[in-house]
Amino acid sequence: MAEPKRPEVDVDVVVVGAGGGGLAAALAATDGGATAVVLEKEERPGGNTAASTGSVPGGGSRWQAEAGIEDSPARLAADLLRQSGPHEAEDLVRVLAEASAPLVEWLVDTHQVDLRLITDYKHVGHSVPRLHAPPSRKGHALVADLLRAAKAADVEVLTHTPVERLLVENGAVRGVVVSGNRSGTYTLRSHAVVLAANGFGADPEMIARFAPQASGLEYLGAHGSTGEAVRWLLDLGATMANESAFQGYAAVASPHGSITSWTTVEHGGILIDGNGARIGDESVGYSGFAAEVSRVPGPVHVVFDTRIRDSVAAHEEEFADLLAAGGVKEAADVNALAAAIGVDGTQLARTLEIARAAAEGSAPDPAGRTEWGWGPLRRPYAAVRAIPALFHTQGGVRVDEHARVLGPDGPVPGVYAAGGVAAGVSGREGGSGYSSGNGLLAALGLGMLAGRHAAAVLG
Repeated sequence: MAEPKRPEVDVDVVVVGAGGGGLAAALAATDGGATAVVLEKEERPGGNTAASTGSVPGGGSRWQAEAGIEDSPARLAADLLRQSGPHEAEDLVRVLAEASAPLVEWLVDTHQVDLRLITDYKHVGHSVPRLHAPPSRKGHALVADLLRAAKAADVEVLTHTPVERLLVENGAVRGVVVSGNRSGTYTLRSHAVVLAANGFGADPEMIARFAPQASGLEYLGAHGSTGEAVRWLLDLGATMANESAFQGYAAVASPHGSITSWTTVEHGGILIDGNGARIGDESVGYSGFAAEVSRVPGPVHVVFDTRIRDSVAAHEEEFADLLAAGGVKEAADVNALAAAIGVDGTQLARTLEIARAAAEGSAPDPAGRTEWGWGPLRRPYAAVRAIPALFHTQGGVRVDEHARVLGPDGPVPGVYAAGGVAAGVSGREGGSGYSSGNGLLAALGLGMLAGRHAAAVLG
């Protein structure tokens, strides 16, 4: 008997969104012999990946082995669940943990993406160093490498190309309807669609509906994260998981807009309010602490010392840029620091003394912090004025181990979700369950799995 004829298509795989997840999906699809095109509605590709540090967790990578670091997918999964607590996508934690080291090695070995193991810190949620990032630790560098790889693989990346809706026939996704460019509205038919358009951080109504804890945070993520891909899938019968979770950042330098590297805090820095008093236990992480900072009226400052400043600037380009732009103040002593940042000197001196005692172990920290990095802060001091912000949502639709979108009766034929469109692995609600790299792990990891499966189905 002859095999049934496949429907005619314009391209095998349409990818919606040109961030890390979308580009990874297209590369994985072409690796498997499929054709792929990436559609991006914004002026430039990159999405939230470009705004990140480009850090991808890899549990058990060969670079960890070379550095003598013992790690495994099981350890990564355990760490992520310890940080997140119980949630609605725990099966996805294990899927992504298993995929994490192969993901990093595939990016480096197959597509020459420049990722290197970070060993000078572990960062939030991780028990061992396992983040792999560009040398600059800037997401722009990761995006540039992915775009170069896409060009080498003959993947066309079209910007200014918004998708109006999915093309659905008999309950299956058969392509997309594109609008808003010079050619007017047209249809692209495909065997599979990968939705990698991030979440809904830029849509206040969806934030209020799904993640109300983030409503008070200034949004500093990608402007294109307006949630339409999530809405399309909900209309197809998909359901949300971990819908109230998000990734915040407690210390975005103001008015500069770049992150104040949380390494400054991990090495022993603290966050203080406008009176010079400590805000709370910073060791909950930059995402979890954002909600604490958002409740503080008036200015907030990150306080560390010049040892930490110089070390972080030597390793992290974004922080070095902040330093060069004058965003980091220096003060010889407590009184000079109080004058520089406009807080009460007596209160600041008391705050630093209590933190010093906790960091050296002579007294417990009233806020409960037990990890102090390099120990007590030393003169001269350094400080950055900061605000809390929302970077991206971590709730999305349920997907399976191949990143296929799940409907009432199982996988919806023809459609996959990656990154912020899919359910995240950062807990049920709020920002405290976020481990460093969770966003890129879900974007790149699910993108890779989606592209591979879409190509394999075509076989």
